[in-house]
Amino acid sequence: MKESSQVASLGIPALVVSGFLGAGKTTLIRHILEEAQQRGLRLAVVSNEFGELGIDQALLSSESGEDYIELEGGCVCCKLSDELLSSLQGLWERIRPDRVIVETSGVALPFETLMTFWREPVSQWAGESLAVVVVNAEQVEERRDLEGTFEQQVSSADLLVLNKIDLVSDRKLSHVESALDEMAPGTPVVRSLNGLVDTALLFPPNPGERQESRSLTSQMSSGHIHENFQAQVIKIEDGIEPEVLIQRLKKHESLRIKGAVQTSSGLRVIQGVGPRIDLVPSPTEIPPPLIGQIVIISRSR
Repeated sequence: MKESSQVASLGIPALVVSGFLGAGKTTLIRHILEEAQQRGLRLAVVSNEFGELGIDQALLSSESGEDYIELEGGCVCCKLSDELLSSLQGLWERIRPDRVIVETSGVALPFETLMTFWREPVSQWAGESLAVVVVNAEQVEERRDLEGTFEQQVSSADLLVLNKIDLVSDRKLSHVESALDEMAPGTPVVRSLNGLVDTALLFPPNPGERQESRSLTSQMSSGHIHENFQAQVIKIEDGIEPEVLIQRLKKHESLRIKGAVQTSSGLRVIQGVGPRIDLVPSPTEIPPPLIGQIVIISRSR
């Protein structure tokens, strides 16, 4: 059953996938495409990756059947920012996607790319946007090319996907995570093997999709090393003060938060990643049953 009606209620979720060369961005996006197809979601992808690391159109046509644009001749975070804007708007007008992904080159900065979703006319339909940076665990463990672009990418991420963990021992993996925390204090880190990550962390479920807590443990393969996550829906009373709401949500120590609340300052969409919780005016009309419900995703205890 197609879920687009609920997805669209809070705007179209957008994901910027960045990371240093060879980190595994394409593998992660393939996983997202496969799951979107299984769930009947229409996915649009804009790729700015170079050479064989990019997702080619044949791959998208065969695996997702959705639309794809490749931008060449520059970087979407600077030289091609206007072309990215027009490409995103064109995809929206042509196929009305349920989700949008921008895959940057290995040298792009995700935050600057993310700003495209805040520009007109894309901001009229784009909802929550998230910058995910894929990190090669072995690269960090070996201390290779960690200055400059790599550090800038990591420090501007909303979520870090620590990929290729099979290449690093468990003892050294904790050192890798400590190094990332020094670069980006407080940024959530999710371990990954072959780009397999619960997409609920990338595109959280809409509040109306779940009425009780349940495990988000992936069932994709027996060889998949994965953390356990819990999703719960909490109800918030109308008229709550924004600061009171933020303090209440911070007590959950969540990875991701999403919902809509009628605060004392008006209707606000709640978007949380790790310790950061933002309240923003709703970009579109929200169905009344969804107002006052917040989805919270956290690690299982």
